Amino acid sequence: MLWCGLTCSLGWSQEISEQELQQIEHSSVKVWTGWLGPNRNGWVDGFKPPGEWPQTLDQSWKVEVGTGYGTPLVVNDRIYQHARQGENEVLRCLDLSSGETIWSKSVTTPFKIGGGGQKHGKGPKSNPYYVDEKVFTLGITGVLSAWDAQFGELLWRRDESKTFGTNQPYWGVSTSPVATEQALFVHFGNDESGALHAVNLDKGEDIWTQGGDGTSYSSPLLIEIQGEKQLVEWNHRALVGVNPETGELLWEFPFPHIGSDQNMPTPVFHNDRILLGGENRGIHSLMPLKLKDGSWSIDSEWHQKEVALDMSTAVINDGLLFGFSHYNRGQLFCLDPETGEVLWKGPGRTGENVAFLSIPGYVIALINSGELRLIEATGEEYRAARSWKVAETETWTAPVLLKDGFLIKDTNSLTLWSFSP
Repeated sequence: MLWCGLTCSLGWSQEISEQELQQIEHSSVKVWTGWLGPNRNGWVDGFKPPGEWPQTLDQSWKVEVGTGYGTPLVVNDRIYQHARQGENEVLRCLDLSSGETIWSKSVTTPFKIGGGGQKHGKGPKSNPYYVDEKVFTLGITGVLSAWDAQFGELLWRRDESKTFGTNQPYWGVSTSPVATEQALFVHFGNDESGALHAVNLDKGEDIWTQGGDGTSYSSPLLIEIQGEKQLVEWNHRALVGVNPETGELLWEFPFPHIGSDQNMPTPVFHNDRILLGGENRGIHSLMPLKLKDGSWSIDSEWHQKEVALDMSTAVINDGLLFGFSHYNRGQLFCLDPETGEVLWKGPGRTGENVAFLSIPGYVIALINSGELRLIEATGEEYRAARSWKVAETETWTAPVLLKDGFLIKDTNSLTLWSFSP
């Protein structure tokens, strides 16, 4: 998670309001508002690593919250966790210091997962999102809900199943919404058809819709390229760049989901290039370019096939890309984003998935086996500085780093692990 003080750097796409930002700057509170953090890049801004990392972590509390892969959100001293218990999807607000429930809201959400995905359960797999004192949840069946963050009141709900028939891809919804202070961006639809929507925060009404492509399991980014704001999304057919204010399509790079090679990882943005990796399809470096007439094109810089991204999203640290390839039964790697050269690969048979965070000097890797690994952020060779066992069951949910510990969601529980007693 993020420890935000006066050094906290928030870009134009930051989802926290100006008033909340002032509160954060003056009180040094904690904030982690969605998938991969406030800027959707996995970077934990303002975190200061301890002088010496502990050999073991201490369990402060553990709470059963249910199944699902949604990351916990942290705003001030509250945690928001979206999970499943039985046939219900449950949004909980918990006290950060104790793990005690402040409020919880339940929505009956029956779901039958497609063949081959049974081990991953019935979700939810989309990560909730905090903006404008609201928590937004996107359920496994594609129902979008807005909740008052203070008291848990349901503000509005959208179900597009009448529009698209089945409002989910084959294995259920996992794309995670992202927002500005004006709009929430989410892709509704199924494998065959859908649309990217900009939704009003207060009422859930459309500001604009774009395209007719099916949805994917990947999540959109808000970035700025050559001084122009863009919403970048990898849908079922292509990677696209869209004007977030108007919905105008600026450019596209066809990279379709074919067969079981699913479009799942979130693209990485670094130095005006987009790094896009797909199952069994290696990694591309793509450079959107604004032309003299104001239109856009996208150039492919390089494409390497030595490593590839299946479900795991990579992160940037010290100018290098750190990720997890599904080749060799799971292998950590470091890649030079400028050239595509793979600088090192860790041992094979590491696991099925890794969720990453990035801090000064280190990459934090939560392996699905319940191991939390601290890796030196260097391109010289693979070096693990620490390893902690943080769960006895599987850990597919992204971790959250606090000032002095971690929030870890395993199969059914959420645990606060501290650096010191």
